[in-house]
Amino acid sequence: MSRKRSNAETSPWRSCLYECRVMHHRLAPKRHRFEYGIFMALLDLDELDALTQASRLFGRNRSRPYHFRDADHLQFPSPESGADEAPDLKSSVRRWLVTQGVETQPDCRIRLLTLPRVFGYVFNPVSFYFVEDAAGVPVCAVAEVGNTFGELKPFLVPLAGAPGSRDGEPEASAPSFRLVAPKHFYVSPFSDLELRFDFRLQSPDEALAIGVNDVTAAGETVLISALTGRRRPFSDAELLRLTARYPLVTLHVITLIHWHALKLWWKRVPWFRKADRPERQLGVFRPHSSLPSAHSVAAQPLKFPTA
Repeated sequence: MSRKRSNAETSPWRSCLYECRVMHHRLAPKRHRFEYGIFMALLDLDELDALTQASRLFGRNRSRPYHFRDADHLQFPSPESGADEAPDLKSSVRRWLVTQGVETQPDCRIRLLTLPRVFGYVFNPVSFYFVEDAAGVPVCAVAEVGNTFGELKPFLVPLAGAPGSRDGEPEASAPSFRLVAPKHFYVSPFSDLELRFDFRLQSPDEALAIGVNDVTAAGETVLISALTGRRRPFSDAELLRLTARYPLVTLHVITLIHWHALKLWWKRVPWFRKADRPERQLGVFRPHSSLPSAHSVAAQPLKFPTA
């Protein structure tokens, strides 16, 4: 009997789609849990122009039902730094990685897990870059966290094993990445700036497995977030199928964020105003007017790859 081929084997693209479940479980100070379905795109940044040519529904920097804009993501150097022209997204990521001590070559492979614009609208609570060398060897991941003020903050998530185990966790079938770091970024009015992100990522394959928890400095988990999914081929037919099942997915995401914020307010979960502690909001891209310029990424020194 012949083995059924995987989506990766039958697709002409390294890019793909994922049909996903998103789960949030707040443990403290009040319990609150919800789960919903979406779909996301995993885009090889070297394939964006070819995907645009092959698809009638997807386009890079042009108006299509599904529309990817480089400027919706990491721009480095940032426009606030006075750069004459914003580089393409792959160049931006490579330049920012240098500031984090990670050198990459031009032929490296960068895949971005994200939501594209849907009929012109987009909101991404978090997007993930998975960086590999030209031979496909994992280098690192980057979590690009966004908020409803239009700000972004990237976090370098180093390789934790390829594959392997860490801190007693079971061995993974795909390379994994791990980071625990202070937020210093205003994500939610119900999350203290002193909390830390605990990123637990696996390199996307047939399955998608991502966890982003909120933990205290003492290591107590106060919020559990999980993103899981199954790989689907990147094609117009698949986009149509997923659109029928998850219509206006980006509008659905932002609506749920505000709906559950209302529920948390109703439960009297403590509220933190963005303007109260601007000095604890550091390294922010596209800073809101409530932040002093000294706390934005434009105030950081720039270093660039030489290759």
